[in-house]
Amino acid sequence: MSCTIIVGGFFGDEGKGKIVAHVAHKDKPSIISRGGVGPNAGHTVKVKDNEYGVRMIPSGFVYPGAKLLIGSGVLVDPNVLKNEVERLGVEDRIFIDARCGIIEAEHIAQDKGNEYLSKKIGSTGTGCGPANVARVNRTAKQAKDIPELKKYLTDAAVEINSALDRGENVILEGTQGFGISLYFGTYPFVTSKDTSASQIAADNGVGPTRIDDVIVVFKAYPTRVGEGPFGTEMTREESHRLGIAEFGTVTHRERRIGGWDGKMAKYSAMINGCTIGAITGIDHVDPECFGATEYSQLTPKALEFLKKAEEDIGVPIKLISTGPEMSQIIDIR
Repeated sequence: MSCTIIVGGFFGDEGKGKIVAHVAHKDKPSIISRGGVGPNAGHTVKVKDNEYGVRMIPSGFVYPGAKLLIGSGVLVDPNVLKNEVERLGVEDRIFIDARCGIIEAEHIAQDKGNEYLSKKIGSTGTGCGPANVARVNRTAKQAKDIPELKKYLTDAAVEINSALDRGENVILEGTQGFGISLYFGTYPFVTSKDTSASQIAADNGVGPTRIDDVIVVFKAYPTRVGEGPFGTEMTREESHRLGIAEFGTVTHRERRIGGWDGKMAKYSAMINGCTIGAITGIDHVDPECFGATEYSQLTPKALEFLKKAEEDIGVPIKLISTGPEMSQIIDIR
């Protein structure tokens, strides 16, 4: 039995979706359950020639052996959920907690129409902030109030804890990144709730004593979408010269690119209770590492970077992504 939380250590877009997909295929969990805010975060998973962008369904859906859950702390947009269920063909194995808060059309309109949120903060406009406000005000609808969601309803906490009691493996999947946590991030340029590992456990109704590992995913070259401070940010010319140009899964805005931030990585690892470090984008540190699947294939330049990153994080780095495809990874767990 093991319960593993996977979260992002920087500002999001760290490659969590790819790490979740890989760990799922290796660890064969019976359940993969999502915590986090809602459909304001996108995850991209590339399997061979197919690329999937998901905003509601857990990105571990590519492992067919797992039941997919959405924890009670997550906001659900029924339209986004319906479209993804149909597109990904997961209707027979996706379930949502009956207590999930619902994003309605009015929340999306408020999000997009609020100049402070849309212009100053750089909100994604998906309605998550206003929906969480409604939830705090106790006026939000819950999943159990929406007829078209009836067939998907469950008690995610009971399902997960029961699976752990049976000795099965479970993955709890986070969204967003540590740097935009409402409590620990670069306030006010943050999302509408905490995004740390503790919150992901709480979102799913899993107590802290049941967590075995916390994998925190860090990007060799961190990125940020939208407004807010970014201490190691480089110019667009610099990032393009390095061959790095990325666009947000949800907003399609070009991501801001920065250099490795050891101080933030250390703080993030501490707050998240990191037990295993994961690094993505090592092929940007040294293109010769692209596609490597064995530790022995890493170059001296890449190894030097990993040594420094490991010192910053303070725990072993055991997952190293060498490209966007799911198989392009080194796993030394």
